[in-house]
Amino acid sequence: MPLIRLPRPMAAKSLCAIAALSLVSACSTPAPPEDNAPAVSGAALAVRPVQVGTEGPSLPACSSVSKVKEGGTDVYWAPDETRAVKAKLAAGSPISVCEAAENDEWFGVVFAAPRTEPEMCGVTRSVASQQEYQGPCRWGWIKAGSVRLGS
Repeated sequence: MPLIRLPRPMAAKSLCAIAALSLVSACSTPAPPEDNAPAVSGAALAVRPVQVGTEGPSLPACSSVSKVKEGGTDVYWAPDETRAVKAKLAAGSPISVCEAAENDEWFGVVFAAPRTEPEMCGVTRSVASQQEYQGPCRWGWIKAGSVRLGS
C-alpha cells in the first residue's frame, strides 16, 4: 500500500482526531459477559434502574443478601417488563435485594457477573441518600416469587 503524505496542517489535525477517538474508545464501558447476556426475547418497553439506599443512610445500600429459588429466574429491565430478558440467573445464585415495586411483586436486585465476587458490588455499605445503582456489578428486576429472601 503506497504511503500518502498529507500537507503538514492537515496531518496534525488528522493525528489529533485519531488520538481523540482512541481516548473515547478507551473510556467506553465494556460489554457484559456473553455467558450472562442471553438473547433478548423482545424489545424493552421501559428501563428502570434499581435504587439503592431506600432504607436510609444507617442501613446497607441493599436490604438483604438472598438466593434465587430452584428453577432460576429471568432478570428484566424494569418491573412489569416481561418481553425483554436482560439476564438469566441460575438456582442458588446470590443476589442483593435493593428495593420492591408493584406492591412487592417485583424486586430490584444487584448481582455479580459470572466469576466475579459478590462483595465487590458495594451494596453492603450504606449510602448517604437513595440513588440509582451505578455498578460495578449488574442490576435488574426479578419476580418476587423467584427468590429466597435472606438465604
